[in-house]
Amino acid sequence: MSQNVPYLKKHYLEKVVPELRKSRGYKNVHEVPGLKKIVLNSAFKAEADKGHMAEVVKELTKLSGQKPVITKAAKSVANFKVRQGMPLGCMVTLRGARMWEFLLRLTAVALPMIRDFRGTSNRLDGRGNYSLGIADHTIFPETQADGSQRSNIGLDVVIVTSAKTDDEGRELLRLLGMPFRRSTAAAATAEAAAKA
Repeated sequence: MSQNVPYLKKHYLEKVVPELRKSRGYKNVHEVPGLKKIVLNSAFKAEADKGHMAEVVKELTKLSGQKPVITKAAKSVANFKVRQGMPLGCMVTLRGARMWEFLLRLTAVALPMIRDFRGTSNRLDGRGNYSLGIADHTIFPETQADGSQRSNIGLDVVIVTSAKTDDEGRELLRLLGMPFRRSTAAAATAEAAAKA
């Protein structure tokens, strides 16, 4: 393994894998769920001008460290004023070191910057993958470097894991530092235990 292993990947290999093997009883290290990729996606309005599109692409490039792909409409929809081939958004898929570094920035820096942050929803998609919507991209410090953005850009973050169930995926993400919101029942139990 190379010298500059991302911090979160090192944490995954040294702490998360042994913890999951102990708690879940995996016999083989290859059974332990891991991260496959992180997809960032941001949409434009159908009537958006080229300047706005360029701004979104530039900001997503800053966040991800690689150039996004422009996504285009597959077919025309008259009600939404969408024509086939019209650019509707951009997306970028992170794998390897960039994926680990982005997840660390998201969980340790960006999410705690949200005002009155109480944790993220702990609902997964049924196959161990997690989606998160971010309304304002300026919670990431690298977007504020030049301060030139005209508007806040919303984006979706999809974390794809190799977990077979939501429960496995949730535990993996929790151990990697995802600040899940505790359910009210769990919070009440913890509060009662603290008072006793």
